[in-house]
Amino acid sequence: MSEHDEAVAALKRLGLSSYEAQVFIALQRLDTGTVREIDQTTEVPRSQIYGAAEDLAERGLVDIQQSSPIQYRAVELDEARTRLRERLDREAERAFDYLEAAQQECPDESESQEDIWTVQGTETIDDRVVQLVEEADERVVFGAREDRVLDDAIADVLTAASERGVAVTVVGESAAVGERFGEEIAVRAAPDAPDDDRSGRVLVVDSDTVLISVLGGEELPNVDHEAAIWSSQTGFATVLVGLLDVWFDQYLEDG
Repeated sequence: MSEHDEAVAALKRLGLSSYEAQVFIALQRLDTGTVREIDQTTEVPRSQIYGAAEDLAERGLVDIQQSSPIQYRAVELDEARTRLRERLDREAERAFDYLEAAQQECPDESESQEDIWTVQGTETIDDRVVQLVEEADERVVFGAREDRVLDDAIADVLTAASERGVAVTVVGESAAVGERFGEEIAVRAAPDAPDDDRSGRVLVVDSDTVLISVLGGEELPNVDHEAAIWSSQTGFATVLVGLLDVWFDQYLEDG
């Protein structure tokens, strides 16, 4: 995909149509242009340029000079960026207002469900880990066989949890893991185990929240090779946390 096509695709994600995006890019090159000049620099059918330019004007992204022929000029990029961002914010607020209202319509019995969730993709799992650690009240245990799943965002949120009084323990195989944290965070070496290239990470928060991931290799080619399950404030999570605590006590207490 060319840089031009990537720019068009990005503008479409910001809410423009394909024709609007192409006309807007053409006007950035021209500064000021007529329909004929725009037609010469874009693949948009000439009959569609008028409508696309009018729609851009309604969005506040293009100014129109009522001359003969009509002249079109794109607004400054900073102004365009602000207007597109404001529009996205309005649309997001409208969507989430509706979602919140829909959520309130759920029957009360849904709160008692034993929810076990799956998450795919390393970045998505990173975000979930950060969120769960931010909600910790008493303790956090984070373990990982590969240092790469302990990125800066997770290290920062673990440090922040420790600073607000949460007991944080990090379990890892590399000595470099310990160098990332101060004395307030307990760093333990993972016990010797048979070679296992599937193990990802384990997170325990308080006594009722758990996340466990596996590295899938070629079996998960489209999700960064990592998938996880997590559960919070459920019977399943409480039982699994209890089992993990037995393991931690057995292997890490004297670490």
